[in-house]
Amino acid sequence: MKKVRVSTGILAMAVIALGATSCKDTKKEGSSADGVQSEHMDDNGHMGDGMEDHSQMDQDNMNQGGMAMMSSEVVADYLTLKNALVSDDKDGAATAGEKLEGSLKDFDTSKFSDEQRAELTDIIEDATEHAEHIAKSDIGHQREHFDILSKDVIDLLAITGSERTLYQAYCPMYNNNKGAQWLSATEEIKNPYYGSKMMTCGSVQKQIN
Repeated sequence: MKKVRVSTGILAMAVIALGATSCKDTKKEGSSADGVQSEHMDDNGHMGDGMEDHSQMDQDNMNQGGMAMMSSEVVADYLTLKNALVSDDKDGAATAGEKLEGSLKDFDTSKFSDEQRAELTDIIEDATEHAEHIAKSDIGHQREHFDILSKDVIDLLAITGSERTLYQAYCPMYNNNKGAQWLSATEEIKNPYYGSKMMTCGSVQKQIN
């Protein structure tokens, strides 16, 4: 009888120990699950910063897209002007310059910060002046003004972004080897500063998105 009681006692202790271990493991798993959840929930049981960050990123992307859309008409008129100069088309360049002048004057800077608005105002004023000259000049002077106008449009897009992919190209020979930049909708080099004289002079510097 004594042996039976001892065996029964040992068996009971083993069952209790096994139960305690099982509860401990379950509690540990529960704590682990709670730990994962706590990364996404605040003290009040609301979703944490992770979701808010995504929401803010989406809003920022929407704002940037809207700003890029504002510059789309300026870019379209600029590219029309560039293509006219590539084709040695003085009258086409004059018409495009006049249209670009209008789209620059219509550019709305109200959605930008005070600092950006000040920069954009300076850029647009300068670009408008050069577009006016292009509308009234011979093709040699059109190309001179297009050089500075291109710098203005590149600076403008650095603030607003571009709704379409553009390629910033560079001709090292123009203006007595001082060089000049321009923007294109394609990677193919078609030089607006020399036209048919040296159509492929230049190279792409970077892609603008």
